[in-house]
This record gives sequence, C-alpha cells and structure tokens, in this order.
Amino acid sequence: MTSQVSSPAEKANGSDGADGVNDTVVGEQRSTRARRGSEKERSEKEVRRLDRVIIRFAGDSGDGMQLTGDRFTSETATFGNDLSTLPNFPAEIRAPAGTLPGVSSFQLHFADHDVLTPGDAPNVLVAMNPAALKANIADVPRGAEIIVNTDEFTKRPMAKVGYETSPLEDGSLAAYNVHPVPLTTMTIEALKDFGLSRKEAERSKNMFALGLLSWMYHRPTEGTEKFLRTKFAKKPQIAEANVAAFRAGWNFGETTEDFAVSYEVAPATKAFPPGTYRNISGNLALSYGLIAASQQADLPLYLGSYPITPASDILHELSKHKNFGVRTFQAEDEIAAIGAALGAAFGGQLAVTTTSGPGVALKSETIGLAVSLELPLLVVAIQRGGPSTGLPTKTEQADLLQAMYGRNGEAPVPIVAPRTPADCFHAAMDAARIALTYRTPVFLLSDGYLANGSEPWRIPEIDELPDLRVQFATGPNHELADGTEVFWPYKRDPQTLARPWAVPGTPGLEHRIGGIEKQDGTGNISYDPANHDFMVRTRQAKIDGIEVPDIEVDDPDGAKTLVLGWGSTYGPITAAVRRLRAAGTPIAQAHLRHLNPFPRNLGEVLGRYEKVVVPEMNLGQLATLLRARYLVDAHSYNQVNGMPFKAEQLATALKEANDA
Repeated sequence: MTSQVSSPAEKANGSDGADGVNDTVVGEQRSTRARRGSEKERSEKEVRRLDRVIIRFAGDSGDGMQLTGDRFTSETATFGNDLSTLPNFPAEIRAPAGTLPGVSSFQLHFADHDVLTPGDAPNVLVAMNPAALKANIADVPRGAEIIVNTDEFTKRPMAKVGYETSPLEDGSLAAYNVHPVPLTTMTIEALKDFGLSRKEAERSKNMFALGLLSWMYHRPTEGTEKFLRTKFAKKPQIAEANVAAFRAGWNFGETTEDFAVSYEVAPATKAFPPGTYRNISGNLALSYGLIAASQQADLPLYLGSYPITPASDILHELSKHKNFGVRTFQAEDEIAAIGAALGAAFGGQLAVTTTSGPGVALKSETIGLAVSLELPLLVVAIQRGGPSTGLPTKTEQADLLQAMYGRNGEAPVPIVAPRTPADCFHAAMDAARIALTYRTPVFLLSDGYLANGSEPWRIPEIDELPDLRVQFATGPNHELADGTEVFWPYKRDPQTLARPWAVPGTPGLEHRIGGIEKQDGTGNISYDPANHDFMVRTRQAKIDGIEVPDIEVDDPDGAKTLVLGWGSTYGPITAAVRRLRAAGTPIAQAHLRHLNPFPRNLGEVLGRYEKVVVPEMNLGQLATLLRARYLVDAHSYNQVNGMPFKAEQLATALKEANDA
C-alpha cells in the first residue's frame, strides 16, 4: 500500500494542512462506522485521541497472529501513521498447541510522530489462549488493556501452562483493564450460515479480533477485505467467511457496552519528507535493493541460495521478478548455492547468495576463493541466534567476527550493515556499489529483527539512485617489451586496485582461475614468496582504500559520553538517547554502516570522548574490534536473549555509564 505525503511548504500554503488531513481521514473512518452502527450507538461511545499506541497480538502459532498483525500494520501504514513492528514466533512450523514455547506474537508500535522501535511494552495485549497470556503478561504495564478469548480459558488449557486457578477470576489481573470476549463462540455464531465445520469456522477468530481492534483504533477496513478476497480467491466461501468474521468483530466493538472507548491516532505527516510511501519489511526492502542495483548496473541479477531462516524470504521474493532479468537458483546445499553464485559473477552477472550464520560457515571456503579471484559477489547474511542451529527465529548480531575473519588466510572482505528495515534497500545498493567497483565479495549483515520487522519506506525516484554501470575488459591491456599486446587479468586500476572483469568467451581475454595464488599482473600460478606477500598486502590495501562516508556524530550538547552502535541497534539507541536528553543528560550518538573498512574519521571521533559505550546483541564483538584498532576503552553493553534492546533498558544503562 502506498500513500502520498505533502511537503511542509504545501501545508503552510494551505494545501493539505495537518488538521485538515486528520479531520478528513477520521471523517472517512466515521463514515465507515456509520454504515455499520446507528448514530445513537456511536454517540454513546467516547473517542480519545492518542499520540502513540503499542499493540501485541498473541496466540498459538496456528492462530494466525502474524497475518493479523501484518494486516493491522498494512492498514496503519495506509492511514499514514509512522510505525515499527516486531514479529516473534517459534522455530517449529507447527509448535505444540497451547504451550508456552508454541506462542506466536506480533507487536506493532504506531504514532502521529516518527517511531524508532516496536515499543518496550504493549498498551494492548490480545491473548487468544492461556499460554499467550502467561507468556506475555510480564511485559504488560499496569493499567494496560488486555483482551482475552474466554473460550480458551478452560481447565485443561490453563493446566497445560501452570494456571491452577483462572486468572480471569482469581484477581491476579486486577491491575489491568481486562476485556473478556468469547472470540471463538462469537466467530462461530457469525459464520453459522456459511456451511462451515466448527473447526473451519474457528480459524477465522483472528479476523474477528482484527475487526475489533480495527474498530477500536479507527483503522481502515477496505484494504483488509480486498486482501482476504484476493488471498482466498480460489475458495470464495472461505474468503467471504473471513470477511464476515472481520465485520462481526468491528460491529461487536461498535455495539457492545464492554468497549465504551475507541481511540484515534492521527497520521504522522510531519514525520515524513514528501514522497510516495509504502510499508516494507527488511527482507523485502533488501530484495528490492538488489533488483534496483542490477538495473542501475545494467547487469542480470543471479541469486544462488539454500533456504534458511530468516533469509528465505529474499529467495521467495526475487523468484517473482524474472521480468527484471532476475534468475534464482535454489541449490541442494549452501556450498552449491555460493558456488553457483560465484560462477555467475565470473560470467559477468551481479551475483548474490543469501544465508544466515550457519550457512556462512559452510560458504567460507568459496568466499575465500572469491577473495582470491577478486570477483564481485554479495554475501547477504541475515543473522540469528547461535551457535549451531541456536534460535532460528530470534535475532542476534553475533556473526560480525565471522564475517570479518571467518576464512583461512588473509582474506579481507568489506562489511555493510543496514540500520532499519527500510534502510536494507539502500544498504543493498551500497554493497553492490562496493562489490562492482572494487571487484570483491561483500558481506551485507542484516538480522532477524530487521528482516521481519517493517516500517514506512519512501519509494525513491529513479534519478536518485546511483549509476552502478561497470566497464568489462574488451581487449588487451598490457604491452610486452617486444611490443606484443596481451591481456593481464590482474593488472589493476591505479585508484581502486580493482582487477579487470573479463566475461568468459571474449576473444583474447582467456585467463586462469582457481584458488592457487596468482602472479601479479599475468595471473599465472605463482608459488613465489615475494609475490604472495605482495598479493596479500595488495588485496588488503584494496579493501582499506574503499571509499565510505565519514561517520556523523549527533552531539548537540558537547557530551562526554558517546554511544556507538551498528546494525539494528539504531532504533533502540536513538530512542534511549532521546529519553536521556529530554531528562537533561547530554549524550552523543553515532552509528556505523561500514564495519570494514571503518570510516576514516572514526579514530578521531572516538578520541574526542571520555567514554565510549557500544551496545550490541552479542558479547562485545564490535567493541573488541575498536579496542584492537584504536586502543580505546570501549565499554560493552551486551544482550543475547534473542530479542532487540528496549529503549528504557538502554537509557538506564547509558545513564549509569555516563554518571560513573
């Protein structure tokens, strides 16, 4: 879904003023509601305006919580709110029903201003069963709203998660505003005329819940109804049943006395530069970035991949875009996947392989071969909890040192890390620029939090994208002493140190490939010690010489403490820094996109501060690199629980570090 945002100048001139936008959108939603409830009923409902809301849907992994959250997110993006999401689900395809390990949840933070994180704690929890309530209640603050599916709070499901008495009756939820709703029963009743079995009808209870929450927060409805009819186009009865359940949930909120209040969160027009926006996840943005890079480079895009959580979505998405010259190959294993991708790079294509931490380990030998051959190759690693299989559906940043050093010999590789889901698009473009310009494999390090999370993304204009076109070798490039012109595959560009890229089959450009060391210039096999020393140092110099922007520091108050992050810690760090500054604590912030090579001014920046704090979702990998490279006493703040940092947690830690 896309939406247009007007510029501040247009608002100042009376075109689409902020109040007018809010009134128009709210009015449209009220019109929708008027079609489904009487004027008397609506007039009795109190409407409160909020600036932000955090909602968490939770249930069994088969209850459709991810779909419910995704639809609520899409309609929220259409409405114009800024947002950030956090899907959280088990590793099993169908986890044991009614158990704590089987709980799936989706958290959405949306607001009338810019949003940085999915939120620390939900204002609203929708719990579809006892397991969902017990797994999430510790995160819910006092006074929050809890909507509970009472049909599931029977003796057996409660006993399965350790409830000896019903939390809906024993007073343990007295600190919350609890709304008991028989979601299952009401869904079955709403669908009694569709001829569905009880089990089939029960599956639509997530749509009933979505309808209720859509009424409660004045979300648009047309997009969801259209989506359901499209999704179940081959099963029109199921499509209409889901639409009916969705409408029944809306009408229940409209008419019941149990929900006397609904809420409005105005669009966040002031948070967005002018342009066309859509909601996008990190993996989708990364896929689009790869396609855009291939178009800007005028090269076919080739993906060699083996399915692995949480990177598989990129393979799925790119397979849909053959019309853009994209070719995808689902290999039999990780080694075959990168081998095919490297072959495509040798053949003159923009080559990509996607994986996660365990796959990087298997691909390491071929990455080293790509370093030796000096061919452009994008290695997209979506990090997850490890080691080994670890936490496949949870997030972590623990593969930085593997990307930096996880190969035999001196095999330097550039590393680029996006900071938000939408930034995955631009990081992919940047990684492609480096790979094509410098003839090197490049690591693009995302993680599960970015991959599955989503936020609004401004669709760039074509003329905003960089020109990534490359010049292939077309003929001899070296003259011998006797005047003979020959092709030297390792004769380097004096500025970038990149070697020529010769497409196989070009007459006169035949040359050797393979993992054995090459002679400088000629590319012949060489065991000469001096040549090997020269080639190792030259490959390192090529990486060290890559042009990356200087790191920018946000320090309006002349702070003594700098918080330095990388990757997906950007949102929580920025939110924490805002809280500290609002409370009167000066603190500086900087964020790294390029982790190899580091920005040239990084050492000077670090030296300006008394303290440097590095929050990471690992045990201090970036901090280790900074201490070794710049001899600074970088203080680590680490978390490896499979979840992103919370802003309040970080704010407390940074305050303590600043005051120490």
